[in-house]
Amino acid sequence: MKETILVVDDDRNICELIKMYLEDEYTVEVVHDGGSVIEKIKQTNPVLVILDIMLPVKNGLEVCKEIRQQRDIPIIMLTAKGEEIDKILGLELGADDYITKPFSPREMAARVKAVMRRARPAEKKEQVLRFPGFVIDMECHQVMVNGEQVELTPKEFELLWLMAANPGKVFTREKLIEDVWGYNFYGDTRAVDSQVKRLRRKLESIPGAPVYIHTVWGIGYKFEVLG
Repeated sequence: MKETILVVDDDRNICELIKMYLEDEYTVEVVHDGGSVIEKIKQTNPVLVILDIMLPVKNGLEVCKEIRQQRDIPIIMLTAKGEEIDKILGLELGADDYITKPFSPREMAARVKAVMRRARPAEKKEQVLRFPGFVIDMECHQVMVNGEQVELTPKEFELLWLMAANPGKVFTREKLIEDVWGYNFYGDTRAVDSQVKRLRRKLESIPGAPVYIHTVWGIGYKFEVLG
């Protein structure tokens, strides 16, 4: 049985175009307004959502936030505006990739494959990382700090795993974008700063938690446990 992708766009021509290019590999369901998305997700259980920002009833940013509160489904956001602020907001709310209209169907298909590939990483030899007061479990998608669970979004978890799996390694913002969002992400590196800031705040909110993520001024970030 084919997996399902949900396309949310009020432009029926765009929906049909996306459907035509993806339906050989996926079952493609379509919704034309933001108010029907959550119910459609419950009905169809999609593996990915392609979500326009400019929608009737509820805009795509609102819908993205609602989805993230309930599911970890990968989300690719669409917009005709091409404004950086939309990209940053979308990524802060948990979107996995971002495409500006007009786009080629081949680009869309390539983005879908890239997002799905990152959502299903190849099996890693190491599935649990342990440091003093800190455990990250890839299989359970769980982070424990001083025995307390920390709730992370999928992107926050992915950023944390990447850095924690390479303790002491300095990652530039561009490298984090390449490894977490994909090489063809056209966003602003400020989105990385925003994600890291939220991740730090969550990790360090636990009483007695050490500092985990450190800024390397002028370069980027690194993971290192310091008391």
